[in-house]
Amino acid sequence: MRLTVNGKATETEAPALGDFLTEQRVKSPDQVSIELNGRILPREEYGVTILSEGDQVEFFYFMGGGRGTH
Repeated sequence: MRLTVNGKATETEAPALGDFLTEQRVKSPDQVSIELNGRILPREEYGVTILSEGDQVEFFYFMGGGRGTH
């Protein structure tokens, strides 16, 4: 099936979002937020969310650290 992932067309055979994360070799899936078709998903839904042809998926990685200048 064809998905759009972070703006790029991607082919997958993964039936569910959790399988797709594994297929894409996402490191630290507990540190990624996912938007599916404009909706931010709770982490507990990653493993049970079924993907469909044409879905739009966005991965957001949040980084910590650094220091302010003030």
